[in-house]
Amino acid sequence: MTTVIIFILILGVLIFVHELGHYIIAIRNGIKAEEFGFGFPPRIFGAVKDENTGKFRFIFGDKNIKSENTVFSLNWIPLGGFVKIKGENRENNDKDSFSSKEPWTRIKVLVAGVMMNFLLAWVLLAVVFNQGASQSISDDDKIKGARVQISQVAKGSPAEASGIAIGDEVQKVCDANGVKCKYISKVEELKSFIDGNKGEEIRFFINRGGEGLVLASVPRENPPEGEGSLGVQLTRTALISYPWYESLGKGLFAVFDITWLIITTLGGLLVNLFMGAKPSIDVAGPIGIAFMTKQVAVLGWVYILQFTAILSINLAIINAFPFPALDGGRIMFIIIEKIKGSPVSHRIEQIAHTAGFGLLILLMIVVTFHDFIQFQIVDKIKEFF
Repeated sequence: MTTVIIFILILGVLIFVHELGHYIIAIRNGIKAEEFGFGFPPRIFGAVKDENTGKFRFIFGDKNIKSENTVFSLNWIPLGGFVKIKGENRENNDKDSFSSKEPWTRIKVLVAGVMMNFLLAWVLLAVVFNQGASQSISDDDKIKGARVQISQVAKGSPAEASGIAIGDEVQKVCDANGVKCKYISKVEELKSFIDGNKGEEIRFFINRGGEGLVLASVPRENPPEGEGSLGVQLTRTALISYPWYESLGKGLFAVFDITWLIITTLGGLLVNLFMGAKPSIDVAGPIGIAFMTKQVAVLGWVYILQFTAILSINLAIINAFPFPALDGGRIMFIIIEKIKGSPVSHRIEQIAHTAGFGLLILLMIVVTFHDFIQFQIVDKIKEFF
């Protein structure tokens, strides 16, 4: 239940911040926002400023509200929020509508959501660096509190079978009888112990989010090419904190680094798809993100902030993609309008956005189906019966 709550809060914050960007820039440019909702409809209640008295009045239920001012609503589905901008679908050409504004103004409104997600990521990463970010260090670095962690677990490996997970801190290893033990503070120490006990059971004393675990595994004598005998990737880390003025700079550079990494990764994925090659990475949907949230949650709130920042950057990049139904797709039609000197046919644009939305839904279904298989959701459901 805790994971579900954290997952809903993360998605809620990401979507809410995105829509808040659209709302702020629309209002500042004289565009009416008919409704700004916390969560998605149906509506629980709304509040709107009365044109005559200047006081807020409350409306309960999902009633249609006519007002010159923005309706602020609380809705039943707690996943972020939405902003309903007047004339956003070219159904209205009044002076205070989105469609009546010049192209540059409309582009600013659309870009604002993306920029808010980048801004959120910057703020979150700055907090992470200030509070203490886990950073990779070498075995030669003499830093207090250094630890060896699992950074990757290969599928079908002895480590996966034993329950070893990403983020686990290996504190000590012993043989099956507990006679030969080694406290671990460096990567090479753990590698050496594993290599010296191939084919024999090793007990791993692990710290997972403050919880102590003992997991047993048998390293393979002849592992597959590219994998170690245990099937893990190890990294030595330490929590390093910075003063707030340095954290701001490091957070900003981290946003640029993560953005570039995501763009190049997505570019490689698209190239593989067009070439007919098997994608080198897995794409996760809502279920996959929920499982990752569970893994991150046990590591602590700083890791949750870091994870949220990465998701926020992902959301910004995807929304900026020039695909119909996304912000980038709407910007693309405005740019075409500017080039040709007149708007694209409303019917053609609506068809494009509807088709784009349908393709996005189809992609979401495919990815979710993949998540069901990868995370064995059906088997987990059967366990309840």
